[in-house]
Order: sequence, then structure tokens, then C-alpha cells
Amino acid sequence: MTTTQAAPLRQMLSKVPEVTLWFWIIKVLCTTVGESFADYVNETLGFGLLPTAALFTAAFAAILIPQMRLTRYIPWVYWLTVVVVSVTGTLYTDILTDRLGVPLWISTGAFTAALVGVFYVWHRRERTLSIHSITTTPREAFYWLTVLVTFALGTATGDWTLELTGWGPGVSVLLPLTLIVGVVLLWKSGMSPVLSFWLAYVLTRPLGANIGDWLATPNSAHGLGLGTLGTSLVFLTAIVATVVHLSRSRVDVLPARGTVDE
Repeated sequence: MTTTQAAPLRQMLSKVPEVTLWFWIIKVLCTTVGESFADYVNETLGFGLLPTAALFTAAFAAILIPQMRLTRYIPWVYWLTVVVVSVTGTLYTDILTDRLGVPLWISTGAFTAALVGVFYVWHRRERTLSIHSITTTPREAFYWLTVLVTFALGTATGDWTLELTGWGPGVSVLLPLTLIVGVVLLWKSGMSPVLSFWLAYVLTRPLGANIGDWLATPNSAHGLGLGTLGTSLVFLTAIVATVVHLSRSRVDVLPARGTVDE
């Protein structure tokens, strides 16, 4: 090695949590908040779609900077980032649908292509898509870009499904839930853990969104009538309680690894 060779990338402890049942519980909680809180700020408070999207884009950038600067996984910072990116991804899809009039099938196709593109570049550069390898800044940047696209894709896919089926808010929960169960069974049957993870990650977005719609929808429309604010507060409280538990128990902290995967 010569003295002029580029310095190695900064190596860190894993910046993401272990994938346990707690991970999926809080992920669904975050996606539900993404749906309900975006609707609350945009519609109930009357901010408007574009100002709300600009507000949460700025919030995402503001929380992502300290998250990226950390050298290890800190539960409250990580999950606050997920909450904010869930709202942001939802709003991007809503802009295409409600503001620009883009059909949901086109949005679904476009975000699917974008996700495949991100995965291609990520794997070509890093030779892995495993979240267990998020130990360098470039890998974390790819990770958060992927998360943003999955939220936008999950929103478009979920809304398109509801448009095609005409299902009510309660029944609509069953489809993504059934698909997630199918992914789990395929994973247990030998499907790639990385592929299984990202399929489930995308599917939890419409699951959380449909749960949020079901809770917020008035009783007259076969919902539970909590409203967008009530739903947001219930799930934000659940997220805070879960993060406090994870911070104390550390059950979702990945064990340290000796080297960064090449």
C-alpha cells in the first residue's frame, strides 16, 4: 500500500437495529403515523400538500444529518428518522396522485423501477444489500434512500389496490397482512433473507397505512372514528413507549462485528 492511496472508509458499529418482532411492530406503528399525520397536517390543519411536503422534507434532512453522524445505533434517533421519512414518502406519492394527476399504476411502476435502480447501484458498489452491513457512511446513505423509496412505493401500491378493489378500510388491512404472512412462510422455506426482508419492508407500508385509515375513518364509513389526530397521538405514544423499552433492554442491538463486509 502506498502513502498516496485513499484512506479507508470510516467503519462504525451497525447503524440499524436487529430485525426482531419489535422491529416489525414499531415499523408498522411508524407507517401508520406516516399516513395519519400527513393527512392531519395537510388536510385538517390546512397546510396544503406542497407546503406540508416541503416542511417534512426539511425535517427529514434535519434529523438525517445527526443520524448519519452517529457511529452506532441509537433507538430514538433511528426511529424518529423512520417516522419522519414515513410521512415524507407518503407526501411524495400524494403529490404525484393528487396534485399532478399521475395514475397510481404509473406511480407504482415508477417507484418500483426506482427501488430496483437503487438496489442495483447499492449492490454494484457495496456487494451486499444486507442491513447487517450498514457500517459505513455510503451504505447508510443507500439504506435511507431505499427506505424513502419503499415508503413512497408502499403508499402508491396500497392506494392502487384500494382503487382497484373498492374495499372498505377494515377489509383492506387483510391483503397486505396476508402477503406478509406469505413472505414469512417463503423465508422459512428458504427464500433469501435479504429479499424476504425488503419485500416485508415494502408490504408493511400499505399495512400501516390501511390500519391508519381504518382507525381514522368515521364510523359512518365503517371506520373506528378516531380521526387523523387521534390516530397519530395513539401511535406516537406507542412508538415512544416501544423506543423507551428498546433503549433500556437493548434487545435490538446487533452484536459488534470485527470487520466491515467487502
